[in-house]
Amino acid sequence: MRLDKYICQATPLTRSQAKKVISQGRITNNDSCIRSSAYKVSENEVISLDGKQIALRGLRYIMLNKPQDFICSTVDEQLPTVFNLIDVEKREQLFIAGRLDADTTGLILITDDGQWSHQITSPRKKCSKCYRVGLAEPIEDNASEQFKAGIQLKNESQPCLPAKLEIISEKEVLLTISEGKYHQVKRMFAAIGNHVTALHREQIGKIELDSKLELGEWRYLSEQEVNSIA
Repeated sequence: MRLDKYICQATPLTRSQAKKVISQGRITNNDSCIRSSAYKVSENEVISLDGKQIALRGLRYIMLNKPQDFICSTVDEQLPTVFNLIDVEKREQLFIAGRLDADTTGLILITDDGQWSHQITSPRKKCSKCYRVGLAEPIEDNASEQFKAGIQLKNESQPCLPAKLEIISEKEVLLTISEGKYHQVKRMFAAIGNHVTALHREQIGKIELDSKLELGEWRYLSEQEVNSIA
């Protein structure tokens, strides 16, 4: 890896700042000054900035309990982005593995690991997502069978894949799906004549939203949680 890129990944410095500290002679390898940004850093090499050893930051895996009125975007638009809720270095290198609408709350996974994210977002992987759904009208008794058979959405040529519906009360259900169609949960209930009044994602794959996280709070995933996505 080029030295300037290594510094960018190991510190908060930008590429231009990294090149500047290199040219200033502030980067050393075993007390030998390195002044070339193109210098190739070997795997086990010890690099120091101003005499303090630096090392590459590992890949990051974050869970966030998303509140309403935040968008899953990298920049603020009419509403603020969820990245405003996360205090980490180099936020611009992170991306969301499975977005939520502005009015939907709950579990969001954020990472800089593209392959890991692909396991969640690729339709071929059929990664399950579980939602707690509030409804305007009482759920029909045969709704679970309808969802298991596959709901036909308006303007779609094929029905949805079989979904699991667990009835909590007459106006609250848990729905587990393995697709990510546009506004899918809302459209599924609209297809059976109901309306979603509240939507909260509780689980992605085997990763459950930490009950200790208040809306707007986040934490890093455990190694076990990260490895559960495969």
